[in-house]
Amino acid sequence: MLYDFGDQDALVIVDMQNDFCEGGVFDLQGGTAIVVPINEAAKRFKNVVMTQDWHPKGHSCFASSHEGKDDYSSIEMPYGTQTLWPDHCVQGTWGSEFHPALDSTVAQIIIRKGFRLELDSYSAFTENDRKTTTGLSAGLKEKGVNRLFFCGIATDFCVAWSAYDAVSLGFETILFEDLSKAIDLDGSLATQREKLTNAGIRIENYVA
Repeated sequence: MLYDFGDQDALVIVDMQNDFCEGGVFDLQGGTAIVVPINEAAKRFKNVVMTQDWHPKGHSCFASSHEGKDDYSSIEMPYGTQTLWPDHCVQGTWGSEFHPALDSTVAQIIIRKGFRLELDSYSAFTENDRKTTTGLSAGLKEKGVNRLFFCGIATDFCVAWSAYDAVSLGFETILFEDLSKAIDLDGSLATQREKLTNAGIRIENYVA
């Protein structure tokens, strides 16, 4: 890691929540291990953003909301193909809370996403209909931020979608792979790594 972080930089920490880490719904092994390094990285940034999945009960992205559908299957929604997930990050539950070791006090902005019942949201910038925005881009540009560094969970879904949107919105975009964890659903990590690179997003390690 060879960067000198300045006022123009922001760290975007994606969905470091209990349901994505060990003991949660997704139980991603190694999720807890990246929390302390993320905290250390965040100390070097003046601008820190955190995202938080924040689903109501019965959200349309839950397989349990669709009779006969299994977790990790898919359906067609008005905005396109939607992967169906186990019930997770339900508002007000333990699973929706940030990991207890994550220092959320360093964040100037917290973006809650996926709170609309019929619309899922992977990206920190735009919901899955690709029309509804969170306002994050405008907020960062008002601060003079033009370079974004991403980390968190999951590399191949919410982190990746956030990075795609960032580069399309004109931000220089870097993904810290060693500060991120993937779900890797049917080879999704390898697929996304190639797409991220082709989109002009640099995939690097925070710790060289």
